[in-house]
Amino acid sequence: MNDQELKKELLPTHLAIIMDGNGRWAKQKGFLRTLGHENGAKTVKKTIESCTKMGIKYLTLYAFSTENWNRPKVEVQTLMRILVKALKKELKTLMKHNIRLNAIGSLNHLPESVRKELTEVLEKTKENSQMTLSLALSYGSREELISATKQLCDKVKNNIISIEDIDESVINNHLYTRNLPDVDLVIRTSGEQRISNFLLWQIAYAEFYFTDILWPDFSEQHLIEALLNYQSRERRFGKTSEQVKN
Repeated sequence: MNDQELKKELLPTHLAIIMDGNGRWAKQKGFLRTLGHENGAKTVKKTIESCTKMGIKYLTLYAFSTENWNRPKVEVQTLMRILVKALKKELKTLMKHNIRLNAIGSLNHLPESVRKELTEVLEKTKENSQMTLSLALSYGSREELISATKQLCDKVKNNIISIEDIDESVINNHLYTRNLPDVDLVIRTSGEQRISNFLLWQIAYAEFYFTDILWPDFSEQHLIEALLNYQSRERRFGKTSEQVKN
């Protein structure tokens, strides 16, 4: 099984991945959790390169949730350190592969060192067009929806828009993901089968693929298997099979 078996025309336009299992991977091997996160970062790089090679246009990675701030302080600090290190190190890779970096979430909650490095990479890659890589950082979908609701209420209150103007496209334009298409496929590693407050609006008609593979062990072969599974499905968007076929 290799990527030659994938049908380019049936690849998901927007792939989202919940990268789960770094801690369990480390625990199974008797390592500190920090080593699991460091190995998970290596998998991130390989996955980005694989998606670029395959021709996927939008890749969104759930890197750090709003709930992750509740983890032990040392672990949070380690995750932030790994993030800064990765941003510095992978800028060359992003430029080489013509990848635009995007970030979604409550970015103002990130440490200044992270925001500084992130802003620099966002600026330097903004003209790249091969693929848009979105990192969900300090991200929570409920918080995103609350923020959008507050913005819309404020605009209605100040007569900028009327209630009758509010439709799906207007709501989309007030989300962190306003410049991204809806998600086609969500992959979650580590065997957990839940969404964990990730892109709740954007995955309304997405397909889901759950694998027991822990994130540090997730390989290009595992990615291909997920994509082949996705390509075997019939996406109906509320219609019947007959309607889709016609």
